[in-house]
Amino acid sequence: MTTEFPLWRRLVWKLPLLVRKKYGFVSFVDFPKLKLYERLSYAHSLPPVQSDYRVVFEADLDSTACILVPDPNWMACALQGGILPPVEVYHQLETDENGRVLNEHILHETPPIGPMSEEEAIEYLIKKDVPAHVWQDNRGNRPKFIICHKTQLPQDREFRNAWDLKEVA
Repeated sequence: MTTEFPLWRRLVWKLPLLVRKKYGFVSFVDFPKLKLYERLSYAHSLPPVQSDYRVVFEADLDSTACILVPDPNWMACALQGGILPPVEVYHQLETDENGRVLNEHILHETPPIGPMSEEEAIEYLIKKDVPAHVWQDNRGNRPKFIICHKTQLPQDREFRNAWDLKEVA
């Protein structure tokens, strides 16, 4: 037995997308037609998901280890699907000498990807936010990043600037 929606609700979904957007009648089915900033504005209604995974990486040998913690709202978008663009789009962005993005339209025009598992979302985040020389370079036998559980990180933050990647592993 299916639930029957009221007549007004069945009729509103037959209206064009622009009219439905104006009055707040947008479903996740409409997300591929929306721009990225519109998809993200509707994603605020998703409950945040706190990940237990952390990414620890060393961008430079002389600097301390960096810890990447996924934002709970971003993680909710990744697990929901239909909101985030493919990670390759971020690598195609071009910037000028002042750091402004020249072709940001590709973020909005590219169709979103589907739902991800938590592990896939962490891999997406690594490719998006960690410098490429850390996760792409396979030369050498020293690990440059580690995906770990938050309980594996040292609880004492007193000597935080002295952390090394091998201390976390």
